[in-house]
Amino acid sequence: MCCEAFTDLVMEHFMCPRNVGSMPDADGEGICGDPNCGDSLTIYIKVKDSVITDISFLVFGCVAAIATSSMTTELAKGKTLEEALKITDTDIADALGGLPEHKMHCSVLGATALKNAIENYHARKSKLKEA
Repeated sequence: MCCEAFTDLVMEHFMCPRNVGSMPDADGEGICGDPNCGDSLTIYIKVKDSVITDISFLVFGCVAAIATSSMTTELAKGKTLEEALKITDTDIADALGGLPEHKMHCSVLGATALKNAIENYHARKSKLKEA
């Protein structure tokens, strides 16, 4: 795949991704992988008063997977959990100025891993209340 198929913003997020790294003290962790292409993404969130105060990710994947993971964190940071749950794969792709059709599945990784991280946060919070 030639890089000319990607927008400048996709290439910027690929070359200089934001919020990269693991977060050992995360309040929630969401994982998503696409067995068709081998991409996998883990998103970590810190939450205070129902707001995502910090977010990071680790990804194994192509240019689009890295760029969409980075953009997902940018879109979610500072949002309430409710607002973050509304972020879609289309929102992520649009924020990057678009993706080639055959790379749209990469934006699904971001949206799904984010939702999984939020669900994990709620599950952990429920377990603490029960204890």
